[in-house]
Amino acid sequence: MRVALASILLVTLGSAALAAQSAAPDSDPYIWLEDVYGAKPMAWVESHNAKSQAVLEADPHYPKFYSEALAIAQAKDRIPTGRFIGGQVYNFWQDEDHVRGIWRRAPLDSYATGNPAWETVLDLDALATAEKANWVWKGADCVRPAERRCLINLSDGGEDAVTIREFDLPTKAFVKGGFSLPKGKQDASWQDENTLLVSREWKPGELTESGYAYVIKRLKRGQPLSGATEIFRGTKSDVSASTYVLRDAQNNVLPLITEGTDFFHSKTFLIGAKGNRRIAIPEKSQFVEMLDGRVILQTQEEWKPAGSAETFPAGSLLSLNLADLRANPSRLKPQLIYTPGPREAFQDATASKDVLLVSTLDNVSGKMLSFKPGADGTWARSELELPANSTLGVADASNTDDQALLTVTSFLTPPSIWLADAATGTAREIFRQPAKFDASNLVVEQREATSSDGTKIPYFIVHRRDIALNGDNPTLLYAYGGFEVAQTPSYSATTGKLWLENGGVYAVANIRGGGEFGPAWHEAGLSTKRQIIYDDFAAVAKDLIASKVTSPRRLGIRGGSNGGLLMGVEFTQHPELWNAVIIDVPLLDMIRISKIAAGASWEGEYGSVTDPAVRAFWEKTSPYHNLRKDVRYPEPFIFTTTKDDRVGPQHARKFAARMEEMGLPFLYYENTEGGHAAGANLKQQAHTSALEMTYLTRKLMGPQQPAEASIPVAGSK
Repeated sequence: MRVALASILLVTLGSAALAAQSAAPDSDPYIWLEDVYGAKPMAWVESHNAKSQAVLEADPHYPKFYSEALAIAQAKDRIPTGRFIGGQVYNFWQDEDHVRGIWRRAPLDSYATGNPAWETVLDLDALATAEKANWVWKGADCVRPAERRCLINLSDGGEDAVTIREFDLPTKAFVKGGFSLPKGKQDASWQDENTLLVSREWKPGELTESGYAYVIKRLKRGQPLSGATEIFRGTKSDVSASTYVLRDAQNNVLPLITEGTDFFHSKTFLIGAKGNRRIAIPEKSQFVEMLDGRVILQTQEEWKPAGSAETFPAGSLLSLNLADLRANPSRLKPQLIYTPGPREAFQDATASKDVLLVSTLDNVSGKMLSFKPGADGTWARSELELPANSTLGVADASNTDDQALLTVTSFLTPPSIWLADAATGTAREIFRQPAKFDASNLVVEQREATSSDGTKIPYFIVHRRDIALNGDNPTLLYAYGGFEVAQTPSYSATTGKLWLENGGVYAVANIRGGGEFGPAWHEAGLSTKRQIIYDDFAAVAKDLIASKVTSPRRLGIRGGSNGGLLMGVEFTQHPELWNAVIIDVPLLDMIRISKIAAGASWEGEYGSVTDPAVRAFWEKTSPYHNLRKDVRYPEPFIFTTTKDDRVGPQHARKFAARMEEMGLPFLYYENTEGGHAAGANLKQQAHTSALEMTYLTRKLMGPQQPAEASIPVAGSK
């Protein structure tokens, strides 16, 4: 950990008091802000929103930024990413005429022209108006093989909790008397056209300590919820218990239960007529697809199956014979499909009728591989020819043939959709979004910084071709650093238009905790080892400064969710390195994290403070507990949403309140909708973007701005 001398002294002197405070949570003076919808907390939110809006929306940059961000968000020439359902391509779409959005479809031939003849299936704006509801689309699950009926997930204002209703595609209407599950944090899988496997809060309080369901029941068509049959019961100490059903093109069905013991480890069970049987796969692995009677498994830990002489490395993709799995789930004979090299990482796998498409990273650059099964259990590998130095993904693959929709994106090239024939390995571009910002004088570099333990940390930097290395370039550095989520090149029209076009530099750090180089890259920063993640990020910042790309005066950082925690730690550990810090929908109170929203579910990532070693680590690292009155911090912008039932707004509120108590400057904005996101609709998302870009422009471009949002301590003059 590297901090200024003053900070070290303050941490040392304050440790005893901090430990005493942490040991008695009720001594936390801001627990009252954890009452999400309470009148007093909401009055506090409204007051701080008004103050921040008065500063940022009055800035001359704001109207232009909002107008540009909204035009980008609502543009009708955006790519309509599709999904195969019932022989057609479906797309969910929002624009200025459809604020909440429409679900629509087109024949594949029409979609492939790049100018589809769309037919509206469900108008969410009309539904919300008719039902006087604040519906936000959360996706649809359609039962195979016919794909005539779907389960529609609707959220109130963007929460993770959803209402689930059965929808009929031919009639474009909700099914009268069909399946309907009231609001809750729940999931439902089709076992067949008349049967659901449902995980939800069946009785009040029947939730895990993380706030998720652990009881699974089978619900038949026409049954009331009270008539559902219980098939599995986990424990309250689990993260959750849920179901999913794998199907291949031959309509082989594999119904499964996962009992999550922590965020990364789970027990997997095969649902059968005579009960559930445990499948002997590693707890840090998951089934991802099924292809022609072969079940596809991705393992994130080294595995030597019982009775096997072969050991499979972490990050491998394997196949299991379905018949053998059903016959004896405790003794498995996997076949290797793919194992990553030292600078590679598996990303995702999607099956068409006869081919498995696998997206991977090679030194954080995308590859799209295809694998065809052989009669002897082996897999033939080939690679699709797609644009280099891009991020590649599979939007969807057809289960009736081998057509697939692929996504291609990079920092400077607008995103595109390619229609691929997975059987032949050919692909052609059918959509390309028009450029949303001028990239003619921009270039992308991939660099490396050296972290505190000597490890080389790659990062991308997007800048003007004629950049002057004088330390005076306004620079925004972004990272996430957790949950094995890789940060890869992608086209951000808003960042390009509002930041790069105006002379800013944009950097993305591939720090540990992510999945850029597979499970080991993630596990290097788990729990009490997490300081190395924060050292990685600081190393990238110092490299940008040392190479004269920027300077602390011109350097800003941004991250959300786990990345918001990263921002909070960097804010408290290295206040001298930045002049702007955006802390989005963050985790910040790492001592009470398990008591807030779904925080208990992430102990696999952060550890549990019931462990003395973990508690000691977070007592010296938790941003909320490590703010110091006498330290000169930059003025941060703290953003959260009231409807965030995943991380919760409590972290951001309490952090801001503690800054307020200490007389430290900050800007705070809490959107009352949006869930764990920038907003519930395109206008709210544009508003958030404009606020944040206005803040960055004020702090990093032009002369130094005073900290207008400094709020005096209550009672002071």
